[in-house]
Amino acid sequence: MERLQRCGLIEQIDLLTLRQGCELLARWARLPKMAYLSLAINISARLLYKDDFVDLIEQILLDTKACPQLLKLEITESLLLNDKDKAVLRMQALRAMGIRFSIDDFGTGYSSMAYLQQLPLDQLKIDQSFVRDLPDNYSSQVIVRAILAMAQSLDLEVIAEGVEDQLQRQTLSDSNCKHFQGYLFGRPMEVEAFESTWMPIMEVPPAAVR
Repeated sequence: MERLQRCGLIEQIDLLTLRQGCELLARWARLPKMAYLSLAINISARLLYKDDFVDLIEQILLDTKACPQLLKLEITESLLLNDKDKAVLRMQALRAMGIRFSIDDFGTGYSSMAYLQQLPLDQLKIDQSFVRDLPDNYSSQVIVRAILAMAQSLDLEVIAEGVEDQLQRQTLSDSNCKHFQGYLFGRPMEVEAFESTWMPIMEVPPAAVR
């Protein structure tokens, strides 16, 4: 990853991934059983701080005719260190289009109530390092409950990453976590396999397609 960043290729890879993701959303919109599915895509700091970032995203949406309300961009806490004010302005511009934002790996970086209040966020993702030792690790339980309580007070959705067994899921559910991601629900797979096996009547969807 660092080598890609030094070579300046990470921006091109991000843009290609975004375009492919939006093309996928547009295709799903034509399939009744999948039309409501959203897609989360990680973006790098280089792309977020690119001068024409907002224009590039808008053009991709126009080209692919993807629904912006079904696109979620995931950013990490450390990504915001470069220029938080600039990040906020760009996120607000994209939020006005309908795009949603999620903070990935929450709790492992530079968590701050101040920036949580300022950023136009929709979701926090509890890092799997806090989920891995549930239910045995009391400290992890306390941290998870604190994140959930804080998110609820800020009207943010929470998704727990790295859920691999029913005990972890039950512990999270008992703490009022309603959304989960991990091998318990599905492993990474090709898009074609996901589309052929997806069942909208499932209680919890498989892990997000990346």
